[in-house]
Amino acid sequence: MPEIGKFVEVNSFGTAQMLEIIRDECLPVKKVIVASSQAVYSEGAANCPQHGPVFPTVRGVEQLSCGDFSVHCPQCGLETTSVPTPEEAPIGGETVYAITKVDQERLVLTWARQTGIPAVALRYSCTYGPRQSIFNPYTGVIAIFCIRLLNNQPPVLYEDGCQTRDLCFVEDIARANLLAATTDKLDGLALNVGSGKAATIREVARLISDALNIHIEPTAPGEFRPGEMRHLISDITRIRSLGFTPEVDLETGIARYMDWIRAQADVRDYFAAAESTLRSKGIVHQVQGGSAQTVP
Repeated sequence: MPEIGKFVEVNSFGTAQMLEIIRDECLPVKKVIVASSQAVYSEGAANCPQHGPVFPTVRGVEQLSCGDFSVHCPQCGLETTSVPTPEEAPIGGETVYAITKVDQERLVLTWARQTGIPAVALRYSCTYGPRQSIFNPYTGVIAIFCIRLLNNQPPVLYEDGCQTRDLCFVEDIARANLLAATTDKLDGLALNVGSGKAATIREVARLISDALNIHIEPTAPGEFRPGEMRHLISDITRIRSLGFTPEVDLETGIARYMDWIRAQADVRDYFAAAESTLRSKGIVHQVQGGSAQTVP
């Protein structure tokens, strides 16, 4: 995202101010639940054929520029396969947004220990559903692909479109928040919240195309975003053991989002105008020798 100062002001500084006000004015707050993100992980967990479970480091710009999008073992360099990422995976964040989400959850959980007011950090997977902004060009991939297709434009895939994401319907996210608010068994913890399943971005584009009955092949222009993880499947064992169960599968959730977005009057393609900004600020890079291509 290009607004570095805005992310720090809202996520990091804004959270600190809110916590300070609650503490100093003795506000009657019974619990704080912070909306953290799976973006706090540098890269999802993986399995190496030689070393078994590993936590790979972020893929470097040099590697991605050569068109190598794979996730390699940090010990031997072999290509790994993605496995569900537990809460114990290293965090740090490799984008400005991710860094500020790490700030948020650490601030809240540390403040909770100091003040005695319970707090929980929920690391949401990619959240989507009705009322997701159609005016923000940096919103979720489902909204962006949908708007592109409704404007007779192809979905744009970074890398090769085979990266995976755990996508969770907004009502399931709301259920997780209600659970965290009404039990003390999660207090003081950071927990993954997601579907526990992964879908490739290419598959997401196909599902949206089928739901809208607008069949325009995606394009992969040979671009990538530094710091973005290749694969992430949320391991939701911890929160599932306390009663959380995702109820809306991806196909059903997309259909429900399509029902909502069809009722909206203004579905202009804001992403197209944002693309040049992303490139000019170094947020999107070109693969060496990369060229536009459609994805079968």
